Amino acid sequence: MPSCSVLVLTGAGISADSGVRTFRDAGGLWEGHRVEDVATPEGWARDPRLVWGFYQERRRQLREVQPNTAHLALAAFERALEAAGHEFTLITQNVDDLHDRAGSRTLHMHGELQRLRCERCELVCVDTLHLDPGRFVECPECAHARLRPHIVWFGEVPFHLDAIAEALATCTHFLAIGTSGQVWPAAGMLVEARARGAATFVQALEPPSNLAASDHFRQGRASE
Repeated sequence: MPSCSVLVLTGAGISADSGVRTFRDAGGLWEGHRVEDVATPEGWARDPRLVWGFYQERRRQLREVQPNTAHLALAAFERALEAAGHEFTLITQNVDDLHDRAGSRTLHMHGELQRLRCERCELVCVDTLHLDPGRFVECPECAHARLRPHIVWFGEVPFHLDAIAEALATCTHFLAIGTSGQVWPAAGMLVEARARGAATFVQALEPPSNLAASDHFRQGRASE
């Protein structure tokens, strides 16, 4: 069997099938808040208590959800491919930990709810205990420095861009699962993989905006 390199990008659709709220509605609001107020560095500087409470609620919700059949299938796919000597890379736009709990090694390009980051020294730490929406968490290294959500807000640079670029340059098969194709730079991955000659596959509830005639499109829920 010829060697292959599979690159998978997942979005909100795969987590929605586990009951994770996508938060952003058709009007562009997240839980009744403007994106600018809860998902930008400027919003954090202007009203950190509002932003902190918003993400603490999202962090608490992780205790109520479990990986679904799509998360588990991708983890099994990863194990099978690597056992056969092939390459597999999973990138997610989601900030939950469902891929990780299913057993996948995951590049979280938009950050992780389970992690907090120091505003001063940039220390990143796993925190699953401090979920009080009314109380900030202090950095364990910097005296009295405050931790912020380890989330890539609008206007910030996504994580793992070097690893993503390397995976895109060598992938033979690209799968986009549960993503709308509207958030950049993630939306550009399908376009680049296609241009490089990879076989491209797309799953979504509706055809995404970056879909092309050469893509293999499967409409429906990720968990199905």
